[in-house]
Amino acid sequence: MKNELYYLKPNVIIEPLVDRWYAWTHLISPATGAMNLLGRHLKIMNSYIQAPHIHAAAVKNPKMLGGPFMDYGGKRVDEVKQLRSETMARQAKAIELGEAISELDKLLKAHPKGYSLEGLYAQVPEPLKGYVELVYDLNNNLSFRVFESLLYKSEYYSKASQSIALWETNNDERPFCLSTPQLDAPHILHLDMPFDHAGIDALSRMKRTPRPIDEIAEIMGIEAADRPLFDTFFTQQAHPTYQKYTGDKARMRYFGHACILIETKDVTILVDPLISYYGYESSVDHFSDIDLPDEIDYVLITHNHQDHIVLETLLPLRHKIKNIIVPTTTSGALQDPSLKLAFKSIGFDQVREIDEMEEIKFGDCTITGLPFTGEHSDLNIHAKMCFHVALNKFSFLFVADSRVMEPKLYQHVHRDLGDVDVLFVGMECEGAPLSWLYGPLLTEELAREHDQSRRLAGSDFEKGMHLVDIFRPKEAYVYAMGQEPWLEFISSLKYTEESKPIVQSNMLVAECIKRDIVAERLFGEKELLYDYETKLAERLEAVSL
Repeated sequence: MKNELYYLKPNVIIEPLVDRWYAWTHLISPATGAMNLLGRHLKIMNSYIQAPHIHAAAVKNPKMLGGPFMDYGGKRVDEVKQLRSETMARQAKAIELGEAISELDKLLKAHPKGYSLEGLYAQVPEPLKGYVELVYDLNNNLSFRVFESLLYKSEYYSKASQSIALWETNNDERPFCLSTPQLDAPHILHLDMPFDHAGIDALSRMKRTPRPIDEIAEIMGIEAADRPLFDTFFTQQAHPTYQKYTGDKARMRYFGHACILIETKDVTILVDPLISYYGYESSVDHFSDIDLPDEIDYVLITHNHQDHIVLETLLPLRHKIKNIIVPTTTSGALQDPSLKLAFKSIGFDQVREIDEMEEIKFGDCTITGLPFTGEHSDLNIHAKMCFHVALNKFSFLFVADSRVMEPKLYQHVHRDLGDVDVLFVGMECEGAPLSWLYGPLLTEELAREHDQSRRLAGSDFEKGMHLVDIFRPKEAYVYAMGQEPWLEFISSLKYTEESKPIVQSNMLVAECIKRDIVAERLFGEKELLYDYETKLAERLEAVSL
């Protein structure tokens, strides 16, 4: 066995965790990580320890799906207590930082408006001294900006809280990721390693390139006691190989949710990667790891939400990615952490920020960043971007969850870019309230009516049709609806035919078809070929592999 070659099994999950909670970018950035620790993780653990039966009942109620309820059936309370104790000890500095942020916020609220802030620096809590600038906006509203790059180099950023869990899965059933930590289990191997560890890349490569198990065990530092479980994650059976696309068309593949792969014989572009890798039987046909190229030229990230930046997908892809493109973020606002800093801190070297209306050109392809409005509960957030991808004169427009608050914005964009051939628009138009995602960053209770009115909502029929009217696409696809079964543990969405997003997107699809525009709400998988070189009217439906 020592020199025999093995592949990583296709159904092995490489799950990134922070303090045993499902990792997403707000847990990477030191300031937002500290606030989520205090305002989400410790709150949920304390609540579960006090009343586990309430959590057990809530997770069985479909109306409570996605709520702050731990999914352990009211059991394992002692283990949750232990996790809480370990977290508080390991993350003492992060707790100190989070408490200082809340204290600073209260200090600013009490300061008389309009007067100089210079004398206030002496009262800034000690953990934040030198890490914040106190500022006014033009209406004399006080706030602060964080020197986030310095926090990453401070004692408040600790990779010791990062780990990965290796385990095999045979279905899509998983607890909601924001509410349930990953406790020990006989089938799960927990490895304390930072996300930038080279072992993650080495292990991920074994999906396609075999190597001896002893070698990968040494690279990853596997203890002798863990080898029996670790060894079960490998097989000598080779997986189906990816066949590089060499045709003269542009191939579009829909992988589910907002994940689109555009390929030509010369370039590969992957938008908002969220891949259901895992090789088990599913009721929904879908592309998986074997359908991804060996090299990905550009990964485009539209915005900083946990269903569009999925580290469980991105970390195993890291060794394939040549460039990752993110929206420029330099505000220093607590709610708007830098994606570039987050990605670079976890081992992504080729990270490039792009501004609105900025272009990246290579060969016959041009990627342009476009404004993205709404869907962030009216918070001032810069880390969001739509993308226009042009191959010669053939174009794709990825609007993601942008909510068209003012059509004239995209009329201005159209004046510069013109019509598009294919439009992708997200229509999850109900959206969760502000507190669902950003609640841990708030230092005061938000009035319920305010919370409910400020939602994480994409476009409805009227707003989506603004995009159709302005860009006049030949094809229009509704995506980013979170309906694939492998999305439920991240999105917590379950629709019926009467649900507003379904009704509204049905209306848009019907209206487009009425106008002789090819239209569909995407689900599962989709593959199309486009003649981008001559831009003929030809549209070829390909056979899915």
